[in-house]
Amino acid sequence: MDKASVVRMVLAILAAVKLVLQPFGIEIPQDLIDSIADLAAAVVVVWTAFKNNYLTKKGLAQKEVLKKEGLAK
Repeated sequence: MDKASVVRMVLAILAAVKLVLQPFGIEIPQDLIDSIADLAAAVVVVWTAFKNNYLTKKGLAQKEVLKKEGLAK
């Protein structure tokens, strides 16, 4: 799942919650929705950056194997 898909999913869920709550007189401000979407995007960016880099012991070991095989710099 890419970043855009996660953000769209979060926005769809928030829109659904907003639609359900509106008849009861409870309104969710647009600023709150935007903030939650931004937070979701930030979490996805950090997670993706972590997963796509060799930061853990396992990742460093994988990088060494790739170097030995000539598949990485």
